[in-house]
Amino acid sequence: MLPKFKKILYCTDFSESAVSAFKYTVYLAKSTGAEIHLLHVVESLSSDAKIALQGCSVDSASRHKMLKERVKFAEEILQKRQDDFWNNISPEHQALRSQIKSSLVIESYPVEAILKVSQNIGVDIIVMGTHERGILHTFLGSIAKSVLKRTTIPVLVVPVSKENLTTIY
Repeated sequence: MLPKFKKILYCTDFSESAVSAFKYTVYLAKSTGAEIHLLHVVESLSSDAKIALQGCSVDSASRHKMLKERVKFAEEILQKRQDDFWNNISPEHQALRSQIKSSLVIESYPVEAILKVSQNIGVDIIVMGTHERGILHTFLGSIAKSVLKRTTIPVLVVPVSKENLTTIY
């Protein structure tokens, strides 16, 4: 029996490869009728970064506000990228936007968040981009590699396409 895709988790880091990955996500959704769930993870600050932030901020309320603004800013970027993508796609594919069932921006560690959200939603496939970062990550980025090692859910890892080298949605 062939696998059926009913729910797709698209993970974006707003990189060039994420644009390519979203195109594959939309294609899979179109081909299968699957729901699309969007996820962007604002990476949690390291202990060193938190200490530095404490040194720069006057009080706890100011620090909390700065941290909340990181998530809000990411939500705005995700919305803008979605609007740009859908405004530039052919009219006959516009209806596919209705297959997006959730759009999550959370602060966490990316791998853990992707694994947790994929389990909570019950997705059938995870789609994410990757990019080169030196010899160790030539074929897969560290996030994609870690997700692949730790999940039993199929993962489609999409490299940046040549057409996206100059266009980012």
